[in-house]
Amino acid sequence: MTVFDELKARGLLAQLTDEEEIKELINNGKATFYIGFDPTADSLHVGHFMALCLMKRLQMAGNKPIALIGGGTGMIGDPSGRSDLRTMMTRETIEHNCECFKRQMSRFIDFGDSAGAPSAEGEASEEKHSVALMVNNADWLMDLNYIEFIRDIGVHFSVNRMLTAECYKQRMEKGLSFLEFNYMIMQSYDFLKLYEKYGCNMQFGGDDQWSNMLGGTELIRRKLGKDAYAMTITLLLNSEGKKMGKTESGAVWLDAEKTSPYEFFQYWRNVSDTDVIKCLKMLTFLPLEEIEAMERWEGSELNKAKEILAYELTQLVHGTEEAQKAKEAAAALFAGGANSENMPKTVLSDEQFTDGTIDILTLLVASGMTASKSEARRAVEQGGVSVNGDKVADAKAVYTKEAFAEEFILKKGKKSFQKICL
Repeated sequence: MTVFDELKARGLLAQLTDEEEIKELINNGKATFYIGFDPTADSLHVGHFMALCLMKRLQMAGNKPIALIGGGTGMIGDPSGRSDLRTMMTRETIEHNCECFKRQMSRFIDFGDSAGAPSAEGEASEEKHSVALMVNNADWLMDLNYIEFIRDIGVHFSVNRMLTAECYKQRMEKGLSFLEFNYMIMQSYDFLKLYEKYGCNMQFGGDDQWSNMLGGTELIRRKLGKDAYAMTITLLLNSEGKKMGKTESGAVWLDAEKTSPYEFFQYWRNVSDTDVIKCLKMLTFLPLEEIEAMERWEGSELNKAKEILAYELTQLVHGTEEAQKAKEAAAALFAGGANSENMPKTVLSDEQFTDGTIDILTLLVASGMTASKSEARRAVEQGGVSVNGDKVADAKAVYTKEAFAEEFILKKGKKSFQKICL
């Protein structure tokens, strides 16, 4: 099976500008491609995960990835998929976030010792064809002369055509700022600069980026008379059509300080039966034949498939040791064991106690298991909360500090656990 055929079989391909040419390039390791990451937080999250996996797959096949960090475009914010204006960030925040992205990406992509030097005449170096580059678009966007830019680049964009783009249409009713309206032109300019500097002939991205990506291929054709290509990958949606990677407490991050390896493992262990095979195909590097055999699994066998999914993805993000710890901790808890060493912890402060005691509703909120005390009360009243294996029947139950001197395991439902400590 070719690389392209595998991407298609895994359900990763969405829209392509020229299927035959793209197939030829990536199957033969001739693609120098980029994916953009705007540094809107200090960690990548599950929403970026599929893009990182795609970069890894294509690099393994001999293609050259460019990870474009949006130090410049991050000053504007991508309106795609948004109903409101993104929060404006300072340059210092953006630079900090860019550094965090670099560290996380290195777990997936081999950047070697490349300094990102452009090759002669815009052609990718054959010697380092599979070594990835990391580039920041602040290098060319932050010092642009506005008049020169709109005369040289803006003239190639039709406002009428831009307004038909889905990323803009969905914002027209609530209001689209001129700031955001520039985003498509900026992203298209990125593609042009990467083509000129590094011989970048392809752009990949999420399916919601299609209009912006087409703008880049068209700009390269108009300015340079050259062909460049674009391909979008399927958005990671659950069976209800909602983006995956969200929990009650927010995004599932790739930073272990923001989402622990155990919590990351548990997120994937808890995907629905209807989503597990799709996630295995799209996100793991397990052979397709192995995954297709799992499609025949039913009932309790699907739980095994979920455990495989959780382990594989945790291993990719956090390494084998952390994946094994998370797996063992989850297995011990589901079996009623007492091994809580690798379980996520909540550390209580003295201020959270009243007269030396703390109530169960406060514990549930403090641990992040519920968003409010009213939600916590419902969980207790419905019989879904236990402490050290004993069901909590009273929503007014309180615990003294002495209770936390030994092991105190708080559980909500079948799959949510926290070790509560002082």
